[in-house]
Amino acid sequence: MAGRPVYRSSPFDRFSKGVARFAGHPVAFAGAVLVILLWMVSGPVFGFSDTWQLVINTATTIVTFLMVFVIQNTQNRDGAAVQIKLDELIRAVEGAHNGLLNLEELSESDLEEFRKQYLELAEEARSRAPIGKSDTGTPELRS
Repeated sequence: MAGRPVYRSSPFDRFSKGVARFAGHPVAFAGAVLVILLWMVSGPVFGFSDTWQLVINTATTIVTFLMVFVIQNTQNRDGAAVQIKLDELIRAVEGAHNGLLNLEELSESDLEEFRKQYLELAEEARSRAPIGKSDTGTPELRS
């Protein structure tokens, strides 16, 4: 990847990173609590009317709706980065099964087959450990 330019992200990526960073900050939580307290205190002023209730319901619904997309964008990006890092570790470790690279793209049934094989390997390793046998190595996986 030599010679690649500095990473650039889309305006939405930059926006979602910033919003996610801010939303996870204690100041944002304190601000949200303050808004709720102000709304509660204003109840008697507005006679606890339907409009008074509608304001907070509408505001919280809109914020929640928009935050779903920001959080999903952030999680998608973070998840993809973690998968790439794990793939690099598999690729770089001698004896690791390179067939496990990009495993998250397999079908549910293929993933279940791999999971069963690893459960079997774990059981075998656990049964060997108490009798003093090695539980390390890279046994072959079935295709």
